Amino acid sequence: MSKSVSIPLDVPKEAQKVYATNFKTITHDSGRLMLFAGDQKIEHLNEDFFGDGIHSDDNDPEHLFRIASKAKIGCFAAQLGLIARYGSDYPDVPYLVKLNSKTNLVGTSQQEPFSGLLTTVEQVIRFKKSSGLNILGIGYTVYLGSESESKMLKTAADAIFEAHQNGLVTVLWIYPRGKAVKDEKDPHLIAGAAGVAACLGSDFVKVNPPKKEGASSNELMKEATMAAGRTKVVCAGGSSVDATQFLTQLHDQIHIGGCAGNATGRNIHQKPLDEAVRMCNAIYAITVKDASVAEAVSIYEGK
Repeated sequence: MSKSVSIPLDVPKEAQKVYATNFKTITHDSGRLMLFAGDQKIEHLNEDFFGDGIHSDDNDPEHLFRIASKAKIGCFAAQLGLIARYGSDYPDVPYLVKLNSKTNLVGTSQQEPFSGLLTTVEQVIRFKKSSGLNILGIGYTVYLGSESESKMLKTAADAIFEAHQNGLVTVLWIYPRGKAVKDEKDPHLIAGAAGVAACLGSDFVKVNPPKKEGASSNELMKEATMAAGRTKVVCAGGSSVDATQFLTQLHDQIHIGGCAGNATGRNIHQKPLDEAVRMCNAIYAITVKDASVAEAVSIYEGK
């Protein structure tokens, strides 16, 4: 299902061809994004990579790159330093550089959440040119509701503008979080976060699925996808769950909630390589190829 690319006006004429190519590549010309998230090695330290229920493959960072190189994905998101260490062995992977990250050691009760830049867009551009890697976009996390939200919003706006000036696709991770936030999964708040991403001009925004007692999360998601307007909403994958349950949830997020894809990490990389690749391919089939849940499960099961 080929989709024409809507090029925002902050992409200059000389960068429009690059932007259109990057957008079509990252979405496989479908308008939807299958983002394989590999940024949790800072975010969650080793909690997501070693322990009960996690395959031993996952404790080696190269596992992420092996998956990304063998599976069908839109892009692989990771920090520039990790990409620099392994990218030479995986030059064909479509990369998205995560500009900021923080650990989960300092809780909200101790300090308001803030995630500063690790890497600038200028450094990403320089690295892209020197390495020759297939870097298609940048990502940045904003903690809406934090006392430091103004700093993060300004940094996000600057990063989006500079990325677009160079033809890169942009993805914002926006999570309401801080002492002022009473319910991080409140549907109106999630929708508000999606609307903030639109005001910042991002191409995609990753949000957590909204929750409200007695209501369907997928129905609630409609408010967020409408609030985002021309910014496309992708849903966080969350912690590992049964594969069929996950694929059903993804299908409904797209076809009921109006999402334009997903950003998935743990439900992929905590599995052994072969199974992780099959899971990626199943997620890709639903996201990009409009496959049914049954078809995706069949791909995951290797049938």
